[in-house]
Amino acid sequence: MKRVLLASFVLAAGVFVSSSLLASSGRILLVVTNHAERGDTGEPTGYYLSEVAHPWKVFRDAGLEVVFASPQGGFAPMDPKSFDLEDPVNRAFWETLHAVESLATTRPLAQIEPSRFDAVFFAGGHGTMWDFPDHPDVNRLTADIFEAGGVVGAVCHGPAALLDVKLSDGSYLVAGRRVGGFTNAEEAAVGLTDAVPFLLETRLVERGASFEGGGDFKEYVVSDGRLVTGQNPASADKTAAEIVALLND
Repeated sequence: MKRVLLASFVLAAGVFVSSSLLASSGRILLVVTNHAERGDTGEPTGYYLSEVAHPWKVFRDAGLEVVFASPQGGFAPMDPKSFDLEDPVNRAFWETLHAVESLATTRPLAQIEPSRFDAVFFAGGHGTMWDFPDHPDVNRLTADIFEAGGVVGAVCHGPAALLDVKLSDGSYLVAGRRVGGFTNAEEAAVGLTDAVPFLLETRLVERGASFEGGGDFKEYVVSDGRLVTGQNPASADKTAAEIVALLND
């Protein structure tokens, strides 16, 4: 309704405004991991840069306000293997002071009021496998936003946030829903099957999800109502775009 009124005003005034300015001007919570070490391997991990930078650009281009948060708040570590500044979207993000500062000073989920957000998006990175599942504030915020009519999205390992989310009727959010995420085959391909605490695809199926996957490291996004999940880094842009489309519906 707000978009219709704005469009009517613009047309009546004889002013041209690009369609992107008529997009939903809402707020999205972008959640990243605080976990910096891959199990007991001593190897660094964290969020995956392109799974933050690309959705951030899509959301910002759509007129959404992006708020960065994490389970603990404060500094969010980046997986150094994802630091690819030859990717122009990554570079633009990394050269935006406000964005980088926001990742160094994320808001703790315990301080987030879900009613202030239209959507929540969980970025991936192997670190999420340790601090997203069974986190009380991850579960609370996700359920509250979803049951209030908001959109829930996640990409790659980000769907680890969905594993223990229960709705008010006691059912798992993912139960009976089509869901994607980093596949068992992809985990094996990167040689980390034994390094992660569980396999994401397997655990989602155990929670009752109807898991869908595409080719290894190829773009694949699953939308089931107001739940949007992407398989891997290549799926980050489309996952974000599907979230925006739902918010503008």
